[in-house]
Amino acid sequence: QVQLVESGGGLVQAGGSLRLSCAASGRTFSRYGMGWFRQAPGKEREFVAAISLSGGRTVYADSVKGRFTISRDNAKATLYLQMSSLKPEDTAVYYCAARPLGPGLVVTGGYSDWGQGTQVTVAS
Repeated sequence: QVQLVESGGGLVQAGGSLRLSCAASGRTFSRYGMGWFRQAPGKEREFVAAISLSGGRTVYADSVKGRFTISRDNAKATLYLQMSSLKPEDTAVYYCAARPLGPGLVVTGGYSDWGQGTQVTVAS
């Protein structure tokens, strides 16, 4: 099991930017595929972005494509989500997640370990 702690959430005006971080510990970070998910009030949790072990492959939800960038630093055992051109509909609790994965793969589901979440609020 890997322990995950998100940070970097907050209140931002529409059109603004935020960078979320997710610090991992407990297992070899570079052996885990990583993802970001979000859950808005009254809605189900949804996939946002995912990244392969090396960071060479990424996938995004259509709603954030071109505005969000997922990246990772295996030396620092940290996952990032750079969010730009934020919209009020991006308001949610954002979670990072991990799952053991083979090299070269990137997946949108089946994650086994989750952080506690960080709140992102985008004001109009």
